[in-house]
Amino acid sequence: MQEEMLTEINRINQVLAEADCLADEHQVAKAFDKMAAEVTEQLKNAMPVVFCVMNGGLFTTSELVKRLKFPLEMDYMHATRYRRQIKGGELHWRVEAEVSMKDRSVLIVDDILDEGATLAAILDHCRKQGARDVKCAVLVDKKHDRKAIEGFKADFTGLEVEDRYLFGCGMDYQGYLRNLPAIYAPKGL
Repeated sequence: MQEEMLTEINRINQVLAEADCLADEHQVAKAFDKMAAEVTEQLKNAMPVVFCVMNGGLFTTSELVKRLKFPLEMDYMHATRYRRQIKGGELHWRVEAEVSMKDRSVLIVDDILDEGATLAAILDHCRKQGARDVKCAVLVDKKHDRKAIEGFKADFTGLEVEDRYLFGCGMDYQGYLRNLPAIYAPKGL
């Protein structure tokens, strides 16, 4: 068992060592500052409920809300299409939100807007739950033309990044490396 774990650690460390850094820690921090200023401008008087989309949105939510200096409520939900894979599949709900959205301003926070199928489904779910206003914030929007809904954009976006497989800042590489403070892309992906 120990040998298998060491092999896995070495494999993941090799991916990181060979990866391209697409946004360093300083660029990511500036992106969060920009997002926080935009969110504050629009929601400072709304007492919104901020929903973290787990697991990827944990990093983004943490970095964003600590920059927000107005009253808000927090909860989380967990919907995924990736399930430790590098390509998305069918939407799978693990945990739905507990805090009521009815007649509330809602801010959904996630790590990335790739094709947007998961995020679009979550936003639709919030509207069906009676949210007065639904906005979304993502750290990264991938630049490509494969959005699930043509023209789909987040209300608040930190960075636009090239169309590659990404990890770091909440995004994972096969379940690992979400914790990194910069954004990377593995060689060849």
